[in-house]
Order: sequence, then C-alpha cells, then structure tokens
Amino acid sequence: MVETVQWTGSGVVMIDQTKLPRVEEFVTCTTYQEVAHAIRTMVVRGAPAIGVSAAMGVALGVLKADPANLDSEFETICSTLAATRPTAVNLFWAIDRMKRLYASLQGRPIEDIRTAMVAEAQAVYREDIAINRAIGAHGAPLVPDGKTVLTHCNAGALATAGFGTALGVIRAAVEAGKKIDVFSDETRPFLQGARLTVWELQQDGIPVKLITDNMAGHFLKSGRIGCVVVGADRIARNGDVANKVGTYGVAVLAKENNVPFYVAAPISTLDLSLSSGEEIPIEERPGSEVTEVFGVPVAPAGTAVENPAFDVTPNRYVTGIITEKGVAFAPFEESLTRLAKEN
Repeated sequence: MVETVQWTGSGVVMIDQTKLPRVEEFVTCTTYQEVAHAIRTMVVRGAPAIGVSAAMGVALGVLKADPANLDSEFETICSTLAATRPTAVNLFWAIDRMKRLYASLQGRPIEDIRTAMVAEAQAVYREDIAINRAIGAHGAPLVPDGKTVLTHCNAGALATAGFGTALGVIRAAVEAGKKIDVFSDETRPFLQGARLTVWELQQDGIPVKLITDNMAGHFLKSGRIGCVVVGADRIARNGDVANKVGTYGVAVLAKENNVPFYVAAPISTLDLSLSSGEEIPIEERPGSEVTEVFGVPVAPAGTAVENPAFDVTPNRYVTGIITEKGVAFAPFEESLTRLAKEN
C-alpha cells in the first residue's frame, strides 16, 4: 500500500498526488513552509493526511527554530500551517494537539522539546493508520455482498496515513471475503476519483470502474449499487457533512433510489462546535482547475468560474457515519456526541 506521508531523517516525504497516476514522484519537505505549500497546492490532500502532515510540519519547524525565539517562531509555524486550507478540520485538530504538547513542555531543555514534538507527530501518523483499520472493521458489515459500492473523490490510503476511510471500509469488506466491485466517480474538477481512487484500487487488485460524475444517478437507479461510501473533511454536530463538491448530489440521488449513503471518517473530523453544516467554511479553489485539465484549456479564454472545493450534505441524506469507535445513526447530535466522548 502506498506511503502517503512519512517522517524521515531528510524531512517529511510525500507522494506528489498532483502527478498521479502519470508519475509516481515523491517530494521531500525540509521546512515547515514547504509542508504548508504542499498542503495548499494539494501535493498532499485528504483531511486525515492533511492532519498528519500538519503535525509533522509543526515538528519540523520546531527542529529548525531558533531556541532564543522559539515561542514566537512556534506561533508563526502554527499560523502558517493553519492558513493553508480552511475546510478540513483535521488540520486544526492536529495543530491544536501539537500546541497543547508544546505548552506542557515549557521550561524544558530545547532538545527535550524537539524530541517530544517529533515523537508526537509520529504518534499522530501511527494512530491514523490504526484508526482507519478500526473504521474499516466497523464499516465492512454494512457493505452488501455481491453488489457494487459507489464512492466519490478519494478517501483511501492517499487521503490518510494509510488504509483509508471510505476505501478502508471497502478494503476491509474485501478482506472479509465479500465479493464486491467499485464504481469511482471521476470527481471533477481535480479528478481525484479518476486519478487517485482508481489507481489505488488497481494497486490492491480490487475491481473498479471509472464513471463520470453525471453518470451516478443512472447507476444508482439501476439497482446495481448496494451502498455509497464517502469520506469527509468536516462533520457538524447535527451530522451535516462537508466533503468534496458533488457529494451532496450523490447523496440526494442515493436517497431517491433507496441506496444507503455512508460517511467514513475519524472522530477528529467531527466539529462539535458547529451546530450545523451551514457554519462550515467552504474553500474556493482557483478557476483554472475548472477551465483547464492538466494545463490544457477546455473553456474559452476569460471564462468566469466559481470553484467551491466542497459542498455540505444535510444529515437527512446520511444513513450512517462510520468512525473508529462505531457507527453513528440518527439522531446524529446524540450519537456523534456520545462517540466523541468515549475513551
């Protein structure tokens, strides 16, 4: 399985997801600024992977910071990383975790602080893989045997430290012996489904077919699809879900055709401070992502564009939210709050 992001002696190493599947190329970030740039430009993407990368970026920054100005540099490190992408709450969860550790280390020798920060970043990485495995174990029983699973965007190993959330559920179902195949929406405009999900599943030998985004309704109506499983970048207290733009439409079509719609995400993706999805900030991406494909224009010069990277699926379209602590069902405010409080 692909290593999305790794802590090494040379720096934070990431597979460049902007170049997949044409080229498998790895980028080594030697400064926290380079980690921030990688997050902002989607060299690394997917909420859990962004969180892991941010934790590593903080640790990398502390390693190279001037001990005489450590407190002020630490604030700059954290604010720089936090400014990269506004929707994925795992980014802020990871930075806050590193901030809490830093605060607990006040007065300690600089080498102790550096060692502890690196160890914490590595712990975030290891925990993410274990969390994804647990999500897969809870989600696999929900996947109907002998049917097709539809997914949107990429919520696999490439979106996490490893194994994946939505694709983790699919992988776990296959490991359990279920005979399933996958339909992957291409996921315009960045084509994460076409470029990343199909590539990942091919690496694992899991049968997958690529469909365009506007084919989802046709296949959901056909009876072939047993369930939809997607990831999430932020989940409000009431169960409204922010995920890659286009998810909302899939959820509506799934409900219309009585197909279960599941969201797979770690507890760290919950934002219980938000009462509903209306409060989730939506990132706006460059218009060139819509008007060009791999640098080739597909629209007239000067075309005006709106390019929200995410949309919000209201909780009434969500059958269940699969976490590492179990599956939440409606009423989500009660079930998600309960799962979040479990040790």
